[in-house]
Amino acid sequence: MKLSKIAETVCPSPTLSMASRVQEKRAQGVDIVDFSAGEPDFNTPDCVKEAAVQALENNFTHYTPYAGIEELRSAFAKYLADLGLEYSSSQIVVSNGSKHALKNAFTAILDYGDEVIVPAPYWNSYIDIINMCGGVPVVVKTKKSNGFRVQLDQLCEALTKKTKAIIINSPNNPTGMVYSAEELAEIGKFAVDNDLFIISDEIYSRLIYSKKLKHVSIASLGEDIKKRTVVIGGLSKSHAMTGWRVGFSASDTELAEAIGRIQSNSTSNVNSIAQKAAVAALELAEEDANAMLKQFEHRRDYIAQRISDIPFLSSLLPKGAFYIFVDVSKLIGENIGERRIETAADVADILFEKYNVAVVPSDAFGYEDHIRISYATGMREIVEGVNRIERFVKDNF
Repeated sequence: MKLSKIAETVCPSPTLSMASRVQEKRAQGVDIVDFSAGEPDFNTPDCVKEAAVQALENNFTHYTPYAGIEELRSAFAKYLADLGLEYSSSQIVVSNGSKHALKNAFTAILDYGDEVIVPAPYWNSYIDIINMCGGVPVVVKTKKSNGFRVQLDQLCEALTKKTKAIIINSPNNPTGMVYSAEELAEIGKFAVDNDLFIISDEIYSRLIYSKKLKHVSIASLGEDIKKRTVVIGGLSKSHAMTGWRVGFSASDTELAEAIGRIQSNSTSNVNSIAQKAAVAALELAEEDANAMLKQFEHRRDYIAQRISDIPFLSSLLPKGAFYIFVDVSKLIGENIGERRIETAADVADILFEKYNVAVVPSDAFGYEDHIRISYATGMREIVEGVNRIERFVKDNF
């Protein structure tokens, strides 16, 4: 027997793999600071948990419509309306997290061999999801000097007759950068002119740290752009609901119907209890979400300042999400004892093994010479973790 080529090529998530290594060390009694996880350390808001309990007591435990209960789809439509997007509930499909929404969307639009332009740094799962759907990722490496935002000339250079779509992630994981309306309009025109789909991953849309800077969805910039865009979102990051697995896609009616058909024959509906909990999150947990946002901003300000004070390290100030992308290029080529640092992965490995700090090297995101630090963890851990990173640099360079 032989496994499929897809099964043989799909890689485990680097971030989840690091999480497993962290758990192994902790099981051994090691005090390790985990900067690898893209998971808020906050508990799910009480009103959300209470709604789940109520759903159980009401025996809301049977199949629901495969695209989601009307109450939740309408709540997501209202959520999008607050972002300047007009979608009916029938254009929304509730999925088992945003990763599932992405898989549904790519399954709906890709034929075997179709190409998808993926700006790097990218969230690591994009590549494997595209591959699993028969597509071909075409990675376009952005520049730090451009704030890690893809430029029009790069898109034009990557375009071929096989190009079917482009994926945009703003706010971005791992860099925390945010596209402006002008930049998104340029990307949208490129997609319209070349008859491309746009997959707009907006899972971090609620996590932006400036009152002057607002989240802009590319789908809000004209009907021609909206018609070819799939907006991806969810509640994992903004409402501390990673384990509940509730995401969604919003798209043109024909595409939404196709996504719904695909889901109906793969997973059917999202967990019924989680759907009721998600309604409560959208309708009752605004104050909780805002409180989390303030804490993330405080953490970002602290960690960004500390990193800037450490010799040989640098970073751009994240505008959104809860990651800081740290440039370690000045450490590359140096020796620590008999070990030569060749890549960011070497830096991450030494931090993990010698200083008990878990970070994710940038090769996981299609980039080089950087490490990603997640500040979705408590201030005590952040202070201690940065102290250890500082000690690593000062001890060895």
